[in-house]
Amino acid sequence: MKEVISKIIIAILVLLSLAIQLFAQPKTLDEFNTTEGWQIFASEGVEIKISTVDGWKGKCLHLDYNFTKGSGYGGIQKVLPIAYPENYQFNFYLRAQSPNNNLEFKLLSANNENVWWYNNRNYEFPDQWTKYVIKKRKIEFAWGPTTDKTLRQTEKLEFTIASYNGGKGTIYLDELKFEPLPELLSALLQPLFTATSTSKKSDVKFLSDKNHGTIWRSNSKEKQEIILDLQGRKEYGGLKIVWDEKDFASKFNLQISDDGKTWEKIYTAAKENPNINYIRLPEFESALIKIQLEKSFSGKGFGIREIEIKDGEYSADINRFFINIAKDHTRGFYPRYFNEEKSYWTVVGVSEDVKEALINEDGAVEVDKQNFSLEPFLYYDGKLKTWNSQQNIQRLEKNYLPVPSVKWLGDIQLEVKAFADGEANKSSVLYLSYTLKNISKEVKEGNLFVAVRPFQVNPYYQWLNVTGGAAKIRSIKTEKNKIVVNGAKYIVPISKADGFGAASFDDGDVTSFLSQDKLPQKKNVVDKIGYASAAMKFSFDLKPQEEKIFYVAVPFYKEIPGKLNSGKAQFVNQKLEETKKFWEEKITHVKFNLPSSADKIVNTIRTNLANILINRDKAGIQPGSRSYERSWIRDGSLTSSALLKNGIVKEVREFADWYSANQFENGKVPCVVDRRGPDPVPENDSHGELVYLIKQYFNYSKDTTWLRSKFENVNKTVDYIKFLVDQRSTDFYKSGNDSIRACYGILPESISHEGYSDKPRHSYWDDFFGMKGLKDAVEIADLLGEKEESKKIAGIRDEFKKNLYESIELATKRKKINYIPGCAELGDFDATSTTIALYPCNELNNLPHELLQNTFDKYFENTQNRAKPETVWDAYTPYEVRTIGSFIFLDQPERAHWLLEYFLNDQRPQGWNHWAEVVWKDRRIPRFIGDMPHTWVGSDFINSMRTMFIYENEYDSTIVLGAGLYQDWIDAPNGMSIEHLPSYYGDISYFVKKENEKYRVDIVLHENENVKVVLKNFNQKKLPKKILADGIELKNFTENSIPFYIGKTPVSLEIFY
Repeated sequence: MKEVISKIIIAILVLLSLAIQLFAQPKTLDEFNTTEGWQIFASEGVEIKISTVDGWKGKCLHLDYNFTKGSGYGGIQKVLPIAYPENYQFNFYLRAQSPNNNLEFKLLSANNENVWWYNNRNYEFPDQWTKYVIKKRKIEFAWGPTTDKTLRQTEKLEFTIASYNGGKGTIYLDELKFEPLPELLSALLQPLFTATSTSKKSDVKFLSDKNHGTIWRSNSKEKQEIILDLQGRKEYGGLKIVWDEKDFASKFNLQISDDGKTWEKIYTAAKENPNINYIRLPEFESALIKIQLEKSFSGKGFGIREIEIKDGEYSADINRFFINIAKDHTRGFYPRYFNEEKSYWTVVGVSEDVKEALINEDGAVEVDKQNFSLEPFLYYDGKLKTWNSQQNIQRLEKNYLPVPSVKWLGDIQLEVKAFADGEANKSSVLYLSYTLKNISKEVKEGNLFVAVRPFQVNPYYQWLNVTGGAAKIRSIKTEKNKIVVNGAKYIVPISKADGFGAASFDDGDVTSFLSQDKLPQKKNVVDKIGYASAAMKFSFDLKPQEEKIFYVAVPFYKEIPGKLNSGKAQFVNQKLEETKKFWEEKITHVKFNLPSSADKIVNTIRTNLANILINRDKAGIQPGSRSYERSWIRDGSLTSSALLKNGIVKEVREFADWYSANQFENGKVPCVVDRRGPDPVPENDSHGELVYLIKQYFNYSKDTTWLRSKFENVNKTVDYIKFLVDQRSTDFYKSGNDSIRACYGILPESISHEGYSDKPRHSYWDDFFGMKGLKDAVEIADLLGEKEESKKIAGIRDEFKKNLYESIELATKRKKINYIPGCAELGDFDATSTTIALYPCNELNNLPHELLQNTFDKYFENTQNRAKPETVWDAYTPYEVRTIGSFIFLDQPERAHWLLEYFLNDQRPQGWNHWAEVVWKDRRIPRFIGDMPHTWVGSDFINSMRTMFIYENEYDSTIVLGAGLYQDWIDAPNGMSIEHLPSYYGDISYFVKKENEKYRVDIVLHENENVKVVLKNFNQKKLPKKILADGIELKNFTENSIPFYIGKTPVSLEIFY
């Protein structure tokens, strides 16, 4: 009875679906017979032209684009009001002569503020007319201030070409339609199965009984057909075919039809084993599916245990497809992120190379951006060991050098170590070592498999600029003693492998073989699906406590060092020692002699210095090597300062030279520059940041000749800042209401530091950097003897300063708040952004004291609450490490110390000393985290840590020492010291030693004399009884400030308590 009722319900729903389809006819939005109504828009440096030509049907729209500076965007917009039903799709016809770029289909609200889109990144445009379908599921909210992100009504529609590779091209568009659709009936995918023949002891219903213990068998060894009748045209996403172990099809194909007469072949497969076939059919629709079984592996007929038809969501994208496949397999057979868990990683590379590898917390190594990974597996004691079989720990060489490793703990310990060596951008090589150690009491024999897998280390939820997850492997072949992947990437087993095998996607993932301690039989495969896999086998037979090391290399470039094929361990070990020596010399200019309690701080400083240089592409300083593989002046200027403060100078000059050469002719400073050129998107902090960068390099190099060469850049920047400020200096802003007057005389709205990407605002982040740029420009003019320019810029600076603080006053009164807001409009609380008013903009003496104190009191209280286990929160950005320095500037080192411990605790994993851009409370929730390591966060940490030891007070030209020293550091039995700290006044060293009831502090200026110094917050701000400086008593000191003058060095202080 239940079965009858179910069939009746299905029939009713199918009829209802057909009725809906009859009434919901597609609506033609534009036939493109004319360009009427289409408005052109383009960013700076982008040319767009439109016309009509002969098209797919009648005339079509012809769009020429040219990215003259490499970066930017441009397109066309038209008013096309649309109200959205529950389900719908857009479609149009497209062809092009174009390099790969981003094709953005946008839907906008009437005021252009709220945007929904489908962004097809790095799209390979078709050169023949192709129907382009955009289903509802593909359209997502892009940006805007609305809180309701459901697409209900839009007024405008856009086609945008955004630069991915740049260049120029032509796009043809025709027959744009909007089609209301019935609710998807994929939930009713219960096909009726028929087969050419069925054996007597079998039944065709076994194909769909959800019981792998039953088998449909053919009654003949001849070709067979199985037809799935979907009972009407339906959407589906794929098939899963579970074969009999012996009588599987070694060759089969899929065909689809709507009428049973005309069939279209959509898939062919050939295989040599009975592994399950997972067939991805994204957004396919038909009434019938035919599985044509062409050849039986056994030659005795065909056997299938189950055929499952999957809905559209099953393979909506390739990563969702693999997530669903992973659900059918033992945990550990697929990367952690395909279990929908967060996976963490770090970077491997050489300084300034454009290529970097990634290693994740489980030991898999992505050999290059958007490329395959090498993943280890162990087989011993009759079981396959994966990343999930044991605890894994992560560390770095010497706990700070950029040579990461992952150790699997078990009877056989496996340590995967990765490093890179060679000439950047020419012959650099990724080296991997796999160390096995038997820590059991028995002899252990087995195999180490190093698998070649079509998966990145960068996870699927990393979507910005590049998409993580699956990576194409179209071919694998052996060539002499190398393995060649995709015809271009070489894997060199330096240690001779004991076996190798490769499998196509249809043959099954390599783990299905490894789990049986076997390799695939093929040595070479070409995979039309693009997800082949393979493995190298290294056998071991280890006595208790015995270890064995296997080495593999992957050149980043086609130039392969000759000795790579030597098969000698000493070659790799030599490269490792050279790599360690390079980094040791590069990142240890500053010498720390501190108690072991400070090790984590020192190690984190050093690791992040190295990671900054690894993320750097040629001259471009970048915050990441995947999602953020671009050079922002914002990140780059502050990161440059961190490098200079640690004796790394040449790289900063190269960055400043390169970036300033990309300044626009009108003086505008691009927010970001990458391989395509300068980005024209306005972020109005960028202008002040370039001047700040130039001045910072001079502060540490004292290179006046170089500074003179950059004076034109500085002048052009000042003129552009004035041009922007003049736009907000009109009578409209001067005489408006409070909300309008709050914008008078400051920089115009922008998305700023991307804190206002939903809607551009008048950001005080922009203004404080504008203020810093103007201040530094005056100092640069003075240094170069440009008196007239100095006077002119000083006038602009002073007027801007007055307007900025009047704006803050108006904004706080209007919003009735008692803290410094992030922007003039919202009254938003953003202490992480307000930090830059203190550093690097040095506005401490000008900021409204009460508002400033309230801002950071509120921030500290919020953060302490967040640290409580019962507090509900989702995520924060560890840019907040800037606040450590802020509390040092505010003479609150106790709060700085608390925050330091809090942020260090959120390094994931702890052994790699870095942060991502986002920290989620749930450490395993699969959500976007920016990049790992995110080296702007890293440089923010370095800059904050430096304030604990030293900072320059630019208002009175003093050096401030020791403002954040821990008590156990200065009380250490052997004393503490910091040596060769770069400063505006040259390198400085100081030594602290407790001697009974006094502290002895010795200070050395290595390159300068006649400097004012202040020792701050020393010894928990206790008031000294007496202080001697080189035997002369000092009088002018307080409990937290000991000022003195260095006429010559060294100077010795004796502080009595």
